[in-house]
Amino acid sequence: MGYREELLSGRVAFAHLIKVWHERNGWSHRVLPALADALDLGRVHNSQLSMLRNGKLASPGPEVFLALGRINQLLAREVSGGSLGDALRQRLSESPELVAALETSALPVQDAGAPVLGPGELLEVFVGMRQPPVAFDLRIDQAEAVPLSAALAQLLTAGRPWRLCREPVLAAYPVEKRQRRERFAEVMAGQRDFSAAELDSELPDLRLTLARLGATGEAELEPDQFLELLRQQAKAMGLAANGAMAKLDLAAAIRQQLQAKPASSQEGL
Repeated sequence: MGYREELLSGRVAFAHLIKVWHERNGWSHRVLPALADALDLGRVHNSQLSMLRNGKLASPGPEVFLALGRINQLLAREVSGGSLGDALRQRLSESPELVAALETSALPVQDAGAPVLGPGELLEVFVGMRQPPVAFDLRIDQAEAVPLSAALAQLLTAGRPWRLCREPVLAAYPVEKRQRRERFAEVMAGQRDFSAAELDSELPDLRLTLARLGATGEAELEPDQFLELLRQQAKAMGLAANGAMAKLDLAAAIRQQLQAKPASSQEGL
């Protein structure tokens, strides 16, 4: 791979990393620039962040990586389980909206148990010299989102009707934010699908849901393994990567089900 291809690959990976970071925390585009300004950690403008998310900023200045890296390190060091350290809370005393955003979610960019990425490491990702953390580098294609959403619902309900599984599945889903719980329930019921970015951001909590249902251990499946499991599930269901499903003769399937019922009843006698 030549250096131009390496730079392009890094820019795409960094764009994905920024998208997943925002989605995973449920932040608006204003949170990171406002944090950098309020805490004097560097400078990153809303427009720069938007261009980074879209892979259109080819040559960001060093202050951008300084700001994002120092914010990332600060989140790992001073925010835990929705609780801000006293020093950070004091520094943000005049920015209650930022305190509220961090209390809701403040996950840093890092793999579990690995060092948090600072300014230098983020720059290395941007120029293609370092792979992003696995959990931020799944790069689900938008065309995959529909079949993977269907596969997820099939997996977490074991193919049973949602109305029979709703209570235990929602009890196992660890997210408390109402909007995300409602979105998750709609996907499980087949009323909507996750977008690729939404699915990216949901994967850690979906893995935990599977574990809390007793199907796996919490550390049994890595993000890439869980994603591959969903892809295999989608394939087994006849769902293509473009979201199309093998044509189903619904009338024939219903007739087959009706014809099977008397036999099932006889067996139960």
